Amino acid sequence: MSIAQIDRLDKKIISMLQKNARIPFLEVARECGVSGAAIHQRVQRLTKMGVLKGAEYMVDPKKIGYHTCAFMGIFLEKASMFNEVVSQLSKIPEITECHYTTGSYSIFIKIYARDNEHLKSVLVDKLQSIPGISRTDTLISLEENFSRQTLLD
Repeated sequence: MSIAQIDRLDKKIISMLQKNARIPFLEVARECGVSGAAIHQRVQRLTKMGVLKGAEYMVDPKKIGYHTCAFMGIFLEKASMFNEVVSQLSKIPEITECHYTTGSYSIFIKIYARDNEHLKSVLVDKLQSIPGISRTDTLISLEENFSRQTLLD
C-alpha cells in the first residue's frame, strides 16, 4: 500500500476539515491564501486518492439512549471461519467497529447497547449463535475520555 503524496497545503486543508467538515471552502481558501476553486480541486483530489473519506455527522450514542459501550474480543474455532463470522457480525446493528487483530483475539469489536440488559441480549441472542465463534471476552467501558482521528505531522 503506497502512502498518498500530500503537500503542506493539503495538510492544512485536511486539518481544517477534521476540525469542522462543514466549513465553507471559501473560508478554507481565505485561511490558506488560495482560491476557492483551488480548495475544491484539492478536496476532490484528496477524496479520489482515498485520503478523505466522506463527511458525516457523528451521533452521540448517549443522546439517543445507548448508554453502554463495550469492547469484545472474539476467539474463532478456526481461522478459516473469519470471513463468514465477520459477515454475520456486520448484520448486528449494535456493533459499530470490527477489527481483525493479532494477539489473543482473532476479532475485536465495539458494541453500543441501551443498557447492560440490552448488552446481555446482544451477546446471548445474537453473538453466541454465530457459527465459528468459540468464545468471547467482554470489557465494558466506564467512560470515553477522548476520541480523535489520525493526526498529520
